[in-house]
Amino acid sequence: MSHVTAVAAAAPVRSRAARISLRVLTVVLALFFALASALPKLIAHSSAAETFDTIGWGAAGMYAVGVLELAGAIGLLVPVLAGITPIALCGLLVGAFITQLTVFDGENAATPLILMVPLAVLAWTNRSRNRELLALLRRTAG
Repeated sequence: MSHVTAVAAAAPVRSRAARISLRVLTVVLALFFALASALPKLIAHSSAAETFDTIGWGAAGMYAVGVLELAGAIGLLVPVLAGITPIALCGLLVGAFITQLTVFDGENAATPLILMVPLAVLAWTNRSRNRELLALLRRTAG
């Protein structure tokens, strides 16, 4: 039995309702990160541009964060990346939280923390995907 098959066999069995709920959560988060968060940055909406000018990162920082958020949105929908992507997005949100505290005096600081909760749920429920990804990377590298 290959390692990927063993990982799949070790994956937890979930009810149909749980699988649907997790999928809906995944799609909602992907839509949020793509449309509500990345898109304003990638089209240089004035609100995003002003925010990044205030931070001192300018257009380059705005576009970089927008690309990372869009990549995260896509990554949430790719099964083999479903375990690592929520962790990466949580890392991005930690940066957003720190920025909200230090640059904007805590205004909207709760938003990144709130978003981290469902991402943590996805990271936990998809943790077996990380072993699958690692096995795939080892197979392609070796």
